[in-house]
Amino acid sequence: MSEEINRHRRIFFGAAAATITAAQFGIVGSASAQTAASKPASSPGRTGGNTSFTSIKQIDAGLLNIGYAETGPADGPVAILLHGWPYDIHSFVDVAPILAAAGYRVIVPHLRGHGSTRFLSDSTVRNAQQSAVALDIIALMDALKIQKASIAGFDWGARTACILAVLWPERCKSLVSVSGYLMTNLEAGKKPLPPKAEFDWWYQYYFTTERGQAGYTQYRREFGKLIWETASPKWKFDDATFERSAASFDNPDYVAIVMHNYRWRLSLAPGEARYDELEKRLAPAPAIGVPTITLEGDANGAPFLDPSKYRNKFTGKYAHRTLQGGIGHNLPQEAPEAFAQAVIDVDRF
Repeated sequence: MSEEINRHRRIFFGAAAATITAAQFGIVGSASAQTAASKPASSPGRTGGNTSFTSIKQIDAGLLNIGYAETGPADGPVAILLHGWPYDIHSFVDVAPILAAAGYRVIVPHLRGHGSTRFLSDSTVRNAQQSAVALDIIALMDALKIQKASIAGFDWGARTACILAVLWPERCKSLVSVSGYLMTNLEAGKKPLPPKAEFDWWYQYYFTTERGQAGYTQYRREFGKLIWETASPKWKFDDATFERSAASFDNPDYVAIVMHNYRWRLSLAPGEARYDELEKRLAPAPAIGVPTITLEGDANGAPFLDPSKYRNKFTGKYAHRTLQGGIGHNLPQEAPEAFAQAVIDVDRF
């Protein structure tokens, strides 16, 4: 999940804490969001009409051999869909066919540490800092000879999509980001929050301990299901739907990547010098100029900012949509039609 306009995955703190977080990240402004509630989205009880992707392709890209699903015409405009934590590519199992039917070539990669994606070298640092994950997607685009794509994501994927739009706008035709402008600022992250907000981020602190790492290694499925239930309280997914994604957590680097992601955000694990310049460019929370639609669910159990708090971070053509109907944090899987429509609509801006 992703809350921060610079911080770490946030789970479930309310509007008051979100306001404090906005101030901390320096994105509170007087600009009002042009927020429109969408028509009712998919029922939160649905599990989708597609059970899986038909096949997973593999390609060497940068530091990784990336596993990805692909569908749609090979010569169509490209849409790259980026998943979050603790989820996988199946968050888009119902989105991809809609976009393919609309003529898109759809690419859905497993992020590093997930599914069939593997590091090419055993000696590579299992690093999950934000710029490293974003560079993976640029490497994938280069490997697939994709010059420009529509980028859409949620949670870790939304943060990655925002970073791509900031650092490589020439590679991003458009952006769809669930929960708005997401960027981690390490300096802001060092400042303590009120007790309620810290309590709601309990898992981050659990992950900083050896006990937390051992516990997550042993109970990654139970942990993932708890997050799913809390972040999407009205989504009645079944066991088969969860297990389909949970299989991606068996990646040999999964725990190491999750641990580093959260420890790095708290400045308790180092990044790598090779990414220092990119992180310096991200630290001021630069504005995004590519055409953007931001989305939010009306039943998101993870804390999120009011759209007005990040409206001034989008300087290009922009719209925000709040989806009604009990839609939680895993928005593309809970409301695939609305997510796909946002990808299509923003390309017409």
